[in-house]
Amino acid sequence: MRAEQDGQRILVVDDDPRLLRLVREVLSAAGYRVLTRAEGEEAIAAVAVEQPHLILLDILLKDLDGYRVCRRVREFSDVPIIMLTAKVTETDMLAGFDAGADDYITKPFSSKELLARVRAVLKRAQKEALSPTAAQVQCGDLSIDLARRRVRVAESEVYLTATEYNLLYQLATHLNQVLLHEHLLTEVWGAEYRDDVDYLRSYIHYLRKKLERDPSNPEMIVNIQGVGYMLATPDSG
Repeated sequence: MRAEQDGQRILVVDDDPRLLRLVREVLSAAGYRVLTRAEGEEAIAAVAVEQPHLILLDILLKDLDGYRVCRRVREFSDVPIIMLTAKVTETDMLAGFDAGADDYITKPFSSKELLARVRAVLKRAQKEALSPTAAQVQCGDLSIDLARRRVRVAESEVYLTATEYNLLYQLATHLNQVLLHEHLLTEVWGAEYRDDVDYLRSYIHYLRKKLERDPSNPEMIVNIQGVGYMLATPDSG
């Protein structure tokens, strides 16, 4: 596994030198190349110049908060971003998804958890890059071009983060089929997430905000109570 990780660059952005040192040691020992920055503006420049494969981004920075850094990065890069935070409320998660984050790690975290999350996010990004397809899915006003990874609602193109797209991809490639919570969590995030239904629920909530006409009364991304979710065409009723 180390051979696969050699050369993969991870940018760690945090203003706590102790945490930077710890994360550097853990990731370097696992075979990753680690870049560190303590300020948001420096981090944005590093993303443009170094083109990391993954960013670990603290929310609380001295110059720009992590959400603003994330938005700035999303203007020119789709690099996966894991937010580092002392606590995660649903509001925090939705703010991060809105900014373009792909995942969260709550401080304090163990070396094992850090590596598991990093590997899972990198694996998703690699799988996404290696799995092109020529299909297109139409669901009412929602159009998904799976070859170009483009999503439109009516005439408007919709920006999705890599994780949001991967979740929609699972639903779209099983159109009108109920997918179990465990299936979605395992396929999109990895086996270690299979029981984290609240995590899935938060992503579904934000995906609906981007795609549904009335997110509070969803017509496409349907919840099958206690079972899972389905992307339903208008006439599948």
